[in-house]
Amino acid sequence: MYEPGVFSEYTAITPPRSDCVYTSCYCEENVWTLCEYVQAQEMCPLDEVYAVFISNENKMVPIWKQKSGRGSDPVIWDYHVVLLHFNPQAQSFVYDLDTTLPFPCPSHVYSREAFRSDYLLKAEFQRKMRVIPAVAYLKKFASDRSHMKHSNGTWRMPPPPYPCIETTESKMNLDDFISMDPNVGVGTVYKLPEFVQHFGAK
Repeated sequence: MYEPGVFSEYTAITPPRSDCVYTSCYCEENVWTLCEYVQAQEMCPLDEVYAVFISNENKMVPIWKQKSGRGSDPVIWDYHVVLLHFNPQAQSFVYDLDTTLPFPCPSHVYSREAFRSDYLLKAEFQRKMRVIPAVAYLKKFASDRSHMKHSNGTWRMPPPPYPCIETTESKMNLDDFISMDPNVGVGTVYKLPEFVQHFGAK
């Protein structure tokens, strides 16, 4: 389980969870606003910060310790997004606004509790991660939120109160970020064991 006091000297790079900009079911935008905050407040070097999209070819990824989960069962997301503060010389931390784990959570604790292992899962549920530098995420990501609308135009879930995120090049490229095709989009795609090995505890 989570070990209190493991990171007593670590200073969080975001506001407390209760003060973060948060909209349920818009994790990609929640993480975008966290990246924006870190950049604006210069909480740490921005090249230590990453947006991590978790998905797979089937868009079925189990994640444990989610607030919307029931009991000890995982939530099966089509995709999920967290923020990773990766310092190669020190402990790395995951910021997940939808978890019941601490915010932030040491990356090795988050991996153990929320991801567990792919070895026990059927192939169609095995997780992949697209790891995107925050600089690139802030510059490239765009969403018109159309994926959250029913065919009749009504919202599946209420949208964030601020305008849609767009760039000069695009108004909607969310699918490129969710895709786990390494030839598409920005960032680097890892299988779960590779991700844990690369970004886990030092």
